[in-house]
Amino acid sequence: MTSTAGSIPPILLVGCGRMGSAMLAGWREERLAPSIAIDPSPSAAGFAAPDLTVLADAAIIPADFTPAAVVLAVKPQNAAATLPAYQRFAGNAVFLSIMAGRTVSGISALLGPEAAVVRAMPNTPAAVRQGVTVYCPGPGVSNAQAALCDRLLRAIGAVARIDDEALLDPVTAVSGSGPAYVFLLAELMEQAAIEQGIPPDLARLLARQTVAGSGALLAASPDDAAALRKAVTSPGGTTAEALSVLMDPDAWPIAVSQAIAAATRRSRELAG
Repeated sequence: MTSTAGSIPPILLVGCGRMGSAMLAGWREERLAPSIAIDPSPSAAGFAAPDLTVLADAAIIPADFTPAAVVLAVKPQNAAATLPAYQRFAGNAVFLSIMAGRTVSGISALLGPEAAVVRAMPNTPAAVRQGVTVYCPGPGVSNAQAALCDRLLRAIGAVARIDDEALLDPVTAVSGSGPAYVFLLAELMEQAAIEQGIPPDLARLLARQTVAGSGALLAASPDDAAALRKAVTSPGGTTAEALSVLMDPDAWPIAVSQAIAAATRRSRELAG
């Protein structure tokens, strides 16, 4: 299988779960060359199309298939049982891992010394091509291989490269887990609106659209978040009154800092 000009080259996607399928959708928007996905789930067969063959097991991958990249999108706890089956691609394809907590050295130990491994941390807004992914190339990854991984990840949103793998732990805490913090904010705003007598349907609309619209404004504005916050806050007004509660040193400032620190610690623990 060979790629055509301007397309995403042949990919071997291992796992068609939430993030794997989001990446697949992004690649298809940029013309994916004939590729293969491995996933034993019966529902994965629904991703099959002229550009993708879905197989249940690595053992039946055609011998002449030569992917440019093997994307590891399986659950981290399944890595030890899954990855050795793909050792034969080491030395040719680059391995792009989105398995949370699995280090480059740990992945390399399962794939063999010739494996070129890039570790990445995407987040769930990738499903609507609004994700942000930070990646770190491991030893032996060529510039061309790193560039390919960058291209694959840009299909689902913004991308940043780092060369210090240890930073992926706080990255996981901020952006990997971050969507949950935003969803919690919307959830709490909705509940508080209902407590103030707003009907549930309207409370949900107000909370969701305020969070979504504010995010869109933040993305579009050249100003930083603090400046945008101040622009909404009239002295002595309703926003200032609310912020006096949220910005108390024992409220959001300490809670958010502690939350990010806790998630960073847990990421390091999971990495072993």
